[in-house]
Amino acid sequence: MKKLILIPFFAVAVVLTACAEKAYFKVAEMPNALVYLPAPPQQGEMRFAYDSAQYQWGKQMRATDRGAKAKADAEYSLERISAVFSPVFGVEISKRNTPELWRLLADATYTANMACHIAKKTYMRPRPYMVYNEPTLIPEDEEDLRHNGSYPSGHAIFGWTSALILMEINPAAADALLKEGYEYGQSRVIAGYHWQSDVDAARVVAGAAFARLHTSEAYLAQLSKAQKEFAKLKK
Repeated sequence: MKKLILIPFFAVAVVLTACAEKAYFKVAEMPNALVYLPAPPQQGEMRFAYDSAQYQWGKQMRATDRGAKAKADAEYSLERISAVFSPVFGVEISKRNTPELWRLLADATYTANMACHIAKKTYMRPRPYMVYNEPTLIPEDEEDLRHNGSYPSGHAIFGWTSALILMEINPAAADALLKEGYEYGQSRVIAGYHWQSDVDAARVVAGAAFARLHTSEAYLAQLSKAQKEFAKLKK
């Protein structure tokens, strides 16, 4: 059975499985995006002009097949990650079929998301639909996420971290996996929930978090289990 857990101020509404995540590090042990990332663009800056243009692009995509994908990508769950990545990964990613990989993804993406907590809380950047006072592609999420900072994007961190982990397990599928990870982040621009700079920054955060994960013996041990599991399934 699944339950909806709302994580305050720094993350999105996350659908968690009954198997609780275990972080590899504490928030204070993760790279601090507040230190190495620039502040989000402000209205009047050239950087914000690009954000605004991408917001308009996203609205144009909503009535297309790409918009339908963006709506589906609003689901922040390993089940959605499975649906997005399994076709190009080479095997079905699931708690039943790949339990070691499922465990790795659950714990690693949970830990990676911690790398944006401080920046999100500090900046509390208003989301595009709040600034423009316009509806999003997923109106039922609007009220909850008004109280959650936009910069960097938690969804984009989730998708990009997942792509990097899966690429490490199946490097032959690297290009396709990265493409899916990229598009998962872009879906948030299309949906109207994030600025392009939120998503771009999130990929940097995910890369930093991914590198930090490789300093954890527990992560490396679980990665090894997932790699062996994948090798057996491919045979």
